[in-house]
Amino acid sequence: MTDWVLRLIDAGGYWGIGLLMVLENVFPPIPSELIMGIGGIRVGQGRMAMEWLLLAGTIGTTIGNYFWYLVGHMLGFERLKPLVDRYGRWATLEWRDVEALDRLFGKYGQIVVFVFRFLPAFRTMISLPAGLFRMGHIRFLLWTAGGALIWNIILAYAGFALGRHFQDIDRYLGPAATVCVIGAVIFYLWRLATWRPRG
Repeated sequence: MTDWVLRLIDAGGYWGIGLLMVLENVFPPIPSELIMGIGGIRVGQGRMAMEWLLLAGTIGTTIGNYFWYLVGHMLGFERLKPLVDRYGRWATLEWRDVEALDRLFGKYGQIVVFVFRFLPAFRTMISLPAGLFRMGHIRFLLWTAGGALIWNIILAYAGFALGRHFQDIDRYLGPAATVCVIGAVIFYLWRLATWRPRG
């Protein structure tokens, strides 16, 4: 994956960074850590400017998250009720849980979106419920962009500081992602086995 990301960045420059960050959020297996880290390396080599790298990365991240927000917004949480009533057992939730999430996003949606931008397994996933529970478009975009900018600054400066050694991190990204997925599956199966409707 590293070679493919490198080729696209070198061929597309800032446009390549932006496109990759959109794809990273629509198809999460592409790691933002690798994209922005390589961008930081290119800054250190004098082939990119940090401010334009961060702008491209943040715009791409925001567009990718907005895609899932719009999917959720068009669906709307009201349409979930028949699905929750019928298949809630498999999602280990009841309609009252959905209503509680709706109230949570009504009060603290911007904080939830901002904080989740720093959680590897959830930073894209949070966009869907933000749309489902009709968080305002402008609020979503601003808080997503704010969180994404901070995260991208960390990644880009890590790449800038570590130089070519940053690419060695790619060896660990795959196994780490696999561990996260396995952990999520185990947690889900445990929830499924122990979940009981509250009546």
